[in-house]
Amino acid sequence: MRISTRTGPIDPVTEAGPTDSDLVRIVQSLPKGDQERETACETLVARYQGLVRACVQRYRDTPESPEELMQVGYLGLLKAINNFDVALGDSLAAYAQPCVSGEIKRYFRDKRWQVRVRRPVQELRLEIRKATADLTHQLSRTPRDAELAGYLHVTEDQVREAQAASAAFQATSLDAPLADGHDEGSSLADLIGAEDPELERAVDMQAVWTHWEELPGREQELLMMRFYGNMTQAQIGQQLGISQMHVSRLLTRALSYLRERIAEPPRARAAA
Repeated sequence: MRISTRTGPIDPVTEAGPTDSDLVRIVQSLPKGDQERETACETLVARYQGLVRACVQRYRDTPESPEELMQVGYLGLLKAINNFDVALGDSLAAYAQPCVSGEIKRYFRDKRWQVRVRRPVQELRLEIRKATADLTHQLSRTPRDAELAGYLHVTEDQVREAQAASAAFQATSLDAPLADGHDEGSSLADLIGAEDPELERAVDMQAVWTHWEELPGREQELLMMRFYGNMTQAQIGQQLGISQMHVSRLLTRALSYLRERIAEPPRARAAA
């Protein structure tokens, strides 16, 4: 269920009104679905709407919609309300802020990456974004990889790995049209190679040649005439002066031998 983001009247904390601690006790002590609990929870959410919005503002330059991030932030706020220990203090804001920020960061780490990227690389990518802005301001130009690495105390390879990981942040459709310079109507899929059926044939031929010399000379000649010369069994028989039936028996024996040797487990071949 999405949390309403309406900006109606917010119940301020006054001397006469319930404090955050009072409301948290109500939320934590009553079962879900209880009207008093729901009212207390809504009041706390309304009070800290500004805190959630402030956390979301840090990600205003991302492609994610602010509305979606607000919902994620509210989820972090609700977790804070349910887990806040009033016995340890009365500052819900101090406890809720890292909870909200952490929930938003977790959303970016675990939900938006289309290809799984190691968490240290994801975190370094965020640090590089901030460092790039800082160094650009200091240098009046875009910083080089070496300058970013020195600023963050990491290696250049780590910087490049984190920058390359940005490509995994959002997947591109294979049906997406290509930019200028390509034929009209071309898509990314047109640039990706398809499976080559000849590769499978090459593997099969390599397996055959491995055991080729194990065949008698006549059977080798028969196979070459049949499969490379495209000769019929009758034509082979005429050329070699033997019957078609004999040709058929020799071909069957040669092919059966090759099939058995190719399908034979490597351990069995080694023992033989």
